[in-house]
Amino acid sequence: MDYSASSSYESKSITTLRLQYMKQSGIKIVCLTAYDALISKIFDECGIDVILVGDSLGNIVQGNETTLSVTLEETIYHTKAVVKGAKRPLIIADMPFMTFQVSADEAFRNAGRIMKETGCAGVKLEGASENILQGISRMTESGIPVMGHLGLTPQSINKFGSYKARGKEEKEAEKIYNDALKLQEAGAFSIVLEKIPSELGKKITESLSIPTIGIGAGPYCDGQILVYTDMLGLTVDFNPRFVRRYARLNDEIKLAVKNYIEDVKNQDFPSIEESY
Repeated sequence: MDYSASSSYESKSITTLRLQYMKQSGIKIVCLTAYDALISKIFDECGIDVILVGDSLGNIVQGNETTLSVTLEETIYHTKAVVKGAKRPLIIADMPFMTFQVSADEAFRNAGRIMKETGCAGVKLEGASENILQGISRMTESGIPVMGHLGLTPQSINKFGSYKARGKEEKEAEKIYNDALKLQEAGAFSIVLEKIPSELGKKITESLSIPTIGIGAGPYCDGQILVYTDMLGLTVDFNPRFVRRYARLNDEIKLAVKNYIEDVKNQDFPSIEESY
């Protein structure tokens, strides 16, 4: 299918069923993070398929070193804003650390609260432990779409000890592969694969009937996601191999602000024409 030639396709709202169709048709799924209505509206107008309200808001919005401090209330707040800004994309909310790991019952209640209070289309959670798989099964049986997340899982940073790629060793690669199958069996509609070898990403993608979304997982995944501030060059002190910068907004914003400061100091702004 020629995606670029299909205006009717582009105008349709994205659903989990639509993502399934895109995988089957070989149409790549394009995803970005967002945390507010303004940015999500811009991404919507550009044609982004999926917006993730990532717990990366802990790093990007709050300035923390990890994602661990993000709360359920903060996730709900930011997801509500993103939903107000975008209509076409599938909007998924990250479940924060310790909102789904304790028990299936607690995960189910917290996911239900996110869905009910924000109007988003589903939730994402990291890992594939028995508790988590039970939670996913209960959520999906009750109508809550769940996106999984394997490989480098930032909420486990204190366990890993670093942000290095996962799955390079055979034993860990086999576990990630088997966990992907378990997530699919539990009812996940999609899985994010983060920072794993491209051949492992390919193997998982070809073995699953549900879409894979890669971030540092190679070109064979069904879709790709980036943190939007990395992609737009707003963050300059984070330079992993998998990030391609499509703009240098950090430099452009600094130049604009410096020009504004200079104009005000020199009494060149506002002019008479810009006054009432």
